[in-house]
Amino acid sequence: MWELKCITPTSTPTIFTFSQPQTRHSLTPQPRRFPSLSVNCRATIDQKPLMSDDRMLVFVPPHPLIKHWVSVLRNEQTPCAVFILIYTMYFLSVENAMGELGRLLMYEASRDWLPIIAGEIQTPIAVAKVEFIDPREPVAVIPILRAGLALAEHAATILPSMATYHVGVSRDEETLQPTVYLNKLPEKFPEGARILVVDPMLATGGTIVKAIDLLKERGVGNKQIKVISAVAAPPALTKLSEKFPGIHVYTGIIDEVVNEKGFIIPGLGDAGDRSFGT
Repeated sequence: MWELKCITPTSTPTIFTFSQPQTRHSLTPQPRRFPSLSVNCRATIDQKPLMSDDRMLVFVPPHPLIKHWVSVLRNEQTPCAVFILIYTMYFLSVENAMGELGRLLMYEASRDWLPIIAGEIQTPIAVAKVEFIDPREPVAVIPILRAGLALAEHAATILPSMATYHVGVSRDEETLQPTVYLNKLPEKFPEGARILVVDPMLATGGTIVKAIDLLKERGVGNKQIKVISAVAAPPALTKLSEKFPGIHVYTGIIDEVVNEKGFIIPGLGDAGDRSFGT
């Protein structure tokens, strides 16, 4: 059994439960340096406990911006230049459409999950009680090449302290079986490390399972891992739930069908090809 959580503006999320389908897949109802700051040495670390629930939870935040970027990415007429780059005249900035979606999902995934340092700091007026993200415990962000690079592009704008590691996994077009062709993971992660695995398309589940298997070989627990995806489908979610109970998945949307070629329907096509114009 796995559960879907739709995050709402209220403090209590709406939870929808649905069973794993049997035949038809359908659903019912580089490390950054922390800024130099003068903080009172009486700071303490607030460690929030990890959830003890062994069910896999799937979070689909109903934020209108997430819906917007998913819609932009779905459109077959969205060219590569727009799929990756959105030119915003009003703000004179260049935004990555896939990256914007990833930034919002990582924002949601990091709620109540990051280690906090609490203390006091001197403002221009008076002393204030403050909280910072603990720079001694960087979040590991692992984009699965190559499409994961686009979804993880803006991770540094969300996470004050992070380290990036790359994993390359290719999928055989005939058998749909995954093969690891690049592994830049460390031999071992620190105890209690927090890890975001970024893969835009969770279709059959072969690629994401292969990547998480590499983490498990390095002693990482299921509840230390959160998966970030643009689009997910029941076959992949079911496989993750069965093999990695307690893991959390954050996705822009869930589509019901995966076709015989391993593509999500309606999905958004090949995320890697569309991101890099190949």
